[in-house]
Formats: sequence, structure tokens, C-alpha cells
Amino acid sequence: MATASFTCSVPFAPLTKSLRPNRSQSIPRSAYGTRTVLITSMAVQEDDKRTNEGAMSIDNLRGFVDLNVGKWTGSFHQFDGNGTLLHKIDTRLSASSYGEDELLSLNQSLYIKQPTSATSVSEEDEEEAEWVEYKIKETNMFTVDKYQQIGFFPKERAFSLRYQTAGMLDTTLRQGVLGEDDTGEESPRNLKLPSRRPALVCENCLYSTKMDRRARAFHIMDPKGVLEMLIVFLEERGLNNLTHPVLDNSQADADRITPFLGTWKGRSVTKRSGVYGATLSEADIVAVLEMNDNGHVVQDITSTSDAKKVTTNVHWEGELTKNVVTFAEGYQMTLLPGGLYMGCPCDVAKSVAELKSFHLEFCWLESPTSRQRLVRTYDHEGLAVSSTYFSETKM
Repeated sequence: MATASFTCSVPFAPLTKSLRPNRSQSIPRSAYGTRTVLITSMAVQEDDKRTNEGAMSIDNLRGFVDLNVGKWTGSFHQFDGNGTLLHKIDTRLSASSYGEDELLSLNQSLYIKQPTSATSVSEEDEEEAEWVEYKIKETNMFTVDKYQQIGFFPKERAFSLRYQTAGMLDTTLRQGVLGEDDTGEESPRNLKLPSRRPALVCENCLYSTKMDRRARAFHIMDPKGVLEMLIVFLEERGLNNLTHPVLDNSQADADRITPFLGTWKGRSVTKRSGVYGATLSEADIVAVLEMNDNGHVVQDITSTSDAKKVTTNVHWEGELTKNVVTFAEGYQMTLLPGGLYMGCPCDVAKSVAELKSFHLEFCWLESPTSRQRLVRTYDHEGLAVSSTYFSETKM
């Protein structure tokens, strides 16, 4: 979802120690029987270093708003860095727009189904389950360019964002999950609360090519630049009940990598972040993932650009431990159920210290022979500089 009030750039100085969340925040009740929480900014810090070549075009903003508008029904899944499902919550998202041209804005509200009280056992209580509303800060011409550094692909229906997310996640997890059952425990069972000042928060969103469904994936890096948690929203527009892939741990760890093994062929489109969505390059892609005789995971990616017909080959070798593939180059791929995986550096702070760029990846295998990938590339200062969309078919 698109919010905008938190700078996610990674600092050069030693990353700060995680702050203990404040549990004293109260939730006001609205006149409609739901509780409403206004998601506020945590630490807005403008990036003066970012190249200011121009704002997002009005046409792109309109396309982005239209892509998000509607009533979405789905579920929120929280995974730890090892790909273990910690929690699942029923969600609804309502998005609407107002204004025209430069004044166009997107308003969004996230509704979280509250857990049934331990003392409520009747069917009537179950039918009247309470939903809490969390208002997301609006998206407009200013926020989408100044804070979010959006990477938007109108034709492919995909986007990447950087923005204030940790505050929403903290509220969603703390009050949304616990609700009236909150006993005041610092760390409820199977619930991991995000750091208040993460080094990096990124959303990658991919839309189904077959139906009005989408998967929104969040990388949450802790204050030290290490993967803290992974979040996935699975949502379908216009439905009261969502039939979505079952993201639980019933799938054997060894089987999670199997759907991704083989040779994938397709196309990639790379766009600059936040500057009119300008296309930087397009290329033919051949990606091979396999297990060698030593039990190691081998990945070979060949890219041939359209413009200069230059071919680039990348060869990585890594080890699979349960749900995580760790490559020698300092990159990890976390395998999730439901045909998903998310990739990120093992240590973002190390990349920053070594003045190296890095990328975050989200892959959705919608069918055994078709997948989409979205890669968000950051420079060594932690600024999002480009996004690349991949559409691939298994050979």
C-alpha cells in the first residue's frame, strides 16, 4: 500500500540500536463500531542528496491511483527471516481517490479483523467480529515523488515503494492481532514486532495476470541492516471472501525450492525511480536455478540488452538450509509457501560500508510455468535508484 512519511535510506554511521516499542498508545473508537488509528510519521528525514530531475507525471500518478482504487479483501502473513510463518490476519483495504491533475490524491484505510475474546464463545459473538480501521497517509503528487521513490510499471501492473511502513506494521501487529486479548506481555507468542527505526522498509507489489488479485511483499531490515521479517499481503479486489494460496508451513522445507528449479526465459524492463517512470533498459533474460552434485544451489542469469546487444552473465553458488538459500556473494533467498520467494542482502550495512549497491527481490510463481519478479535496486547510500520487472516462462 502506498504511504509516505518515512525515509528508508541506510545511514553510513553505525546503525542505531532497536528501540523498545511503546505499548501505552490508546485506540479511539469511531461512531461506527470500529476503532480508528491514524498512522503517523516516525522519523521524516528528507533526502536532499536525491537527484531532483522532475516529479512523477500526472498520467503515471493517475494510472497508479486507478490500479489501487477499490475494496480489497485478503490476508496479512508475517514470516521471520527463515521463512517460518509466524502469524496470519484477515484484512480488508479500502482505497479511493479525490481531486484532479496535480491535486489528485489516493486515500487508503486498512481494516484488521480483531481476534475473538477468550470469553466469547457464542456464534453471535463470532458474527459480530470487530474490525479496526487504520488510516494510511494519503498519496499525492508530492509524496509519491518526494518520499516514496516509486518504481511503477503501468502496463505490467507492478510497483515498488519506499516509505513509512514500520509504524503501520507495529500498530497492525500489536493492536490488530492482540485486540482485546492483549495481556500486556512484551512479546506475545508467535508475534514478532518490528523495530521502530528500521534501516530499510520496501514494498514490492505484483498483480495476477489471470484475475484481479495481487501480492504485496515487504522487506523489513532491522536497525543493523539485517533482515528482521518478511510481510506478505494477498488481496483480491471486490470480494467479500478471498480464496488465496495457503501460506502455512505444511509444505516440506525441501519442496519449497522445487517449483523454482529449471530454466526460465523472459523479458525485463528497468525504470528509474521517481523520475517520470523513465525506462532505462529492456533485455532478454535466461535464468537457470539448479542443484549440483554437491547439493549446492547454482544460479546463472544471462541478460542481453535490446539497445547495445550486450550480454551479461552472473553466476552464483550457495547453500540451502531449510527455507533459505545463502549465496557466497552475501545474498540470501528466503523461500515462502505459495510459490513465493524474497531475496535481499545478508547484511545491508556491509554493502553500505563497502560502497556497494544492493537489491531487494520479490518473486511470485503464479503457475508452474509462469512467474513474475520485481527487483528494487539501491545505491550505496540506500537510495532507491531503479526498479526492474521480469516476466518469465519455464522452458
